[in-house]
Amino acid sequence: MTVEEAGAAALFEKFGTYILPGRVSDPRRGIEEALEAERIGLGAVWISERFALKEPAVLAGAVSEATSRIRISGTMYATMRHPIVTASVANMMQAMSGDRFRLMFARAVPAYMKMLGAPAITMERLADVISIVRRLWAGETVDYEGVMGKFPMLKLTDRHEGPPPPIIFTAIGPKSLEFAGEHCDGVLLHPFVSAQGVANSMKIVREAAEKAGRDPMSVRIYHNIIVAPDLPKDEEEAVVGGRAITYFELPGFGDLIVDINGWDKKVLEAIRAHPKIAGLNGKPADQAYTRQELVDVSRLIPQAWLDEGAAVGTAAQCATKLMDFLDAGADEILLHGSAPKDMGPLTTELKRVLGARAG
Repeated sequence: MTVEEAGAAALFEKFGTYILPGRVSDPRRGIEEALEAERIGLGAVWISERFALKEPAVLAGAVSEATSRIRISGTMYATMRHPIVTASVANMMQAMSGDRFRLMFARAVPAYMKMLGAPAITMERLADVISIVRRLWAGETVDYEGVMGKFPMLKLTDRHEGPPPPIIFTAIGPKSLEFAGEHCDGVLLHPFVSAQGVANSMKIVREAAEKAGRDPMSVRIYHNIIVAPDLPKDEEEAVVGGRAITYFELPGFGDLIVDINGWDKKVLEAIRAHPKIAGLNGKPADQAYTRQELVDVSRLIPQAWLDEGAAVGTAAQCATKLMDFLDAGADEILLHGSAPKDMGPLTTELKRVLGARAG
């Protein structure tokens, strides 16, 4: 295998991208982005859930038909669907895609779930949903009564005979990381978790898996990293700084990121005291402002946080920075913040760096 071939193979194995990041007006763009991601050599596309024009079951199905090789990860909130619906969607996606689907569960911001009137996604509820869907994929008839409700007879009447989808959980703090190690096939770390934070998180996940009697290395570490290669300064500030505010301003979420990285929590106090944030009265900032409108708030973030938690600068600088996260223990990286059409130079640099490392 040549250096170029080794770099391309490593890129496909270790890197993917979000499609349709942020708010969406034309969901058909997601198909174009998935095709472009596959064309430039990325190995996975990730789809988040937003109750508007970004429904993961529909979009994942469309992407599976448009692409041929790329892995497809769809995010779902466990308490928003009946377990048999979740199991059925994932079962069908495996059949439709040729076993390329990965099911990701996220907990969501508690205030957002409360605003929707939806049950909170507790660890107990999530553990039961994971157990139910896995039993359904295995062909069992499930009789369940518990925190998710009462389901006397659940069964998938037609079942895909291939491998079940891997289950990935988004996690930040110690409890959620331990949960991933105990119950899931992978864990997706949050944006702005630094390389040191990756190492800290990996240790928690793998130790929890071992205590649960599982193979620690069977739980893959995925990391969601904001990338801003070769962007104009104003766009870079919105993609990195503006987006960072939507995470750091959230009580709980921001604190957990800071804790796992060992950063100073006083910065969070200043962010939350900013008039734009304080005036929201608990409403998430990304529901009220665009990223561009949050750039002025982002001036409160230390530059070191952005340098350590994201990949910014030229494509070559971004590629070099991303190696830090792989070296810290990430098995696969989710590139976030830039569209696949803007990632060609970055993937070229990544193939170069990965090929050199392989050689």
